Amino acid sequence: MTIELYTWPTPNGHKIHIMLEEMGIPYNIVAVDIGAGDQFTADFLKISPNNKMPALVDPNGPEDKPISIFESGAILIYLAEKCGKFLPKDQHDRYETLQWLMFQMGGIGPMLGQAHHFRIYAEGKAPYATERYTKEAKRLYGVLERQLNDRDWIAAGHYTIADIAIFPWLRSAQNQGVVMSDHPNVERWFSTIMERPAVKRGLSVLADRRRNGPPSQTELENLFGSAQYESR
Repeated sequence: MTIELYTWPTPNGHKIHIMLEEMGIPYNIVAVDIGAGDQFTADFLKISPNNKMPALVDPNGPEDKPISIFESGAILIYLAEKCGKFLPKDQHDRYETLQWLMFQMGGIGPMLGQAHHFRIYAEGKAPYATERYTKEAKRLYGVLERQLNDRDWIAAGHYTIADIAIFPWLRSAQNQGVVMSDHPNVERWFSTIMERPAVKRGLSVLADRRRNGPPSQTELENLFGSAQYESR
């Protein structure tokens, strides 16, 4: 039976699209339109109680029993272990990879997301927050720049789930207040990943559903407004 991926074309969604394409296994896409509020439906909350996408349902999970997983980092680990790729078996390399995955989950994602939010969606409304998160975005790019100074990949000397997790978040550097060319090691690494066929396929998933132009008031409400805080 085929894996079902509940997703939308965001950086966190793209992580899993790319991973599944790299694995080369069949999967079905269930679009979760976060602007329309699909993430708040009862059926989706059964799979992802935190009302965030992506989420995955694998009918052939451990011991051949169905399993559902939310949180993109957990999904990457699960898929890497399922296919035996992109997460080293050597314990030293494994934990090096996992620490950089956590760096993405705890730093790159939240901080770059906040920089994007305050610079684009709340433009001019919160100068302190805009400056704070823009500076943090630049600092995080600097961390990556140093890490990639003498290596091709983020961790373990190989292309891993750490690279897959970080890459999609750097596609909007300009919106985060970062000039990519100021970070030549990151730019080189980014360009190399961008040329991978599986990455190109992963980025094309639901590409036709990406919004053109500013969000509507309904979309803003579902993405950032009081809809997030209703009891369900």
